[in-house]
Amino acid sequence: MRIAQVAPLYESVPPKLYGGTERVVAWLTEELVRRGHEVTLFATADSLTSAHLVAPYKRALRLDPARPDPVALHTVELAQVFRRAAQFDVIHCHVDYLAFPFGRLVPTPVVHTLHGRLDLKSLAHVFREFSDVPLVSISESQREPVGSLPLNWVATVHHGLPLDDIPFRPAPGRYLAFLGRISPEKRVDLAIAVAKRVGLPLRIAAKVDVSDGAYFEREIRPLLDHPLIEFVGELGDDEKVTFLGEALCLLFPIDWPEPFGLAMIEALACGTPVVARPCGSVPEVVRDGVTGYLGESVDELARAVKRIDLVDRARCRADVEERFSVGAMANRYEVAYRKVIG
Repeated sequence: MRIAQVAPLYESVPPKLYGGTERVVAWLTEELVRRGHEVTLFATADSLTSAHLVAPYKRALRLDPARPDPVALHTVELAQVFRRAAQFDVIHCHVDYLAFPFGRLVPTPVVHTLHGRLDLKSLAHVFREFSDVPLVSISESQREPVGSLPLNWVATVHHGLPLDDIPFRPAPGRYLAFLGRISPEKRVDLAIAVAKRVGLPLRIAAKVDVSDGAYFEREIRPLLDHPLIEFVGELGDDEKVTFLGEALCLLFPIDWPEPFGLAMIEALACGTPVVARPCGSVPEVVRDGVTGYLGESVDELARAVKRIDLVDRARCRADVEERFSVGAMANRYEVAYRKVIG
């Protein structure tokens, strides 16, 4: 198939540091190329890909000191994509609803993977207008806030990892890990509370967006002044794999309807179990009592950490191989492409 992959411009593909959506686009693109598809990737010029790269802008927007207007640049990107629509058998967009109107203007089938939360009231207006647009969710729970709307769901496709790049570590480490963003809904404060409760070191590998800077300074920075807590900042891919693999477990105490939670399967792929709150997609990803534990309160999460040695790290890896490999993800997307083409 001739496939266009349309990535957000906030990060390169793959990202240099943090960036879930762009990382998934990178993995999917490389796997589709490996399978013999003719893939064109629309992404920033600092991206690295085996596909044909079309770059609407020179670098990842988040790392650009000029702070360009993201709406303007994504508009340019979509103009470049749909001007070439006849060159593709299918166009796969990862920019949420921005591409919805464009897809109606071309005969080429267009499918949209929604990577964000769908519980925002403003989105209902968009979905009512574009109820015919072919959509892919990244978890079943992601659909729940718009479950009453008659939307055109083509598939649910869980994210998948290139496991050859992630070594399995059979021996548990001695610290707790937190990976992601510092923001109110990610609840790093709960991770810190759990670490203090169980008396184990917590290493925090996370980015702080400009929009979360005040929250970080007001609520989180004072909590970092403790001998058990270490803030290590953002990590590149190689550093992240080591960070997760050498941890006792990943703490994922979120307080929002997480659409997927890539950090969970990255940890599990290393063999590192996950202790999490059962919000959003978490119960779809973590098998309670098998690949980790679920709990609501700090007490429940702390008790889970204390029995984490009962979780078989090899079973964590095997579960990812079975359900969350890049091959499994690509298989499902190929089915979705044929469905919208057919």
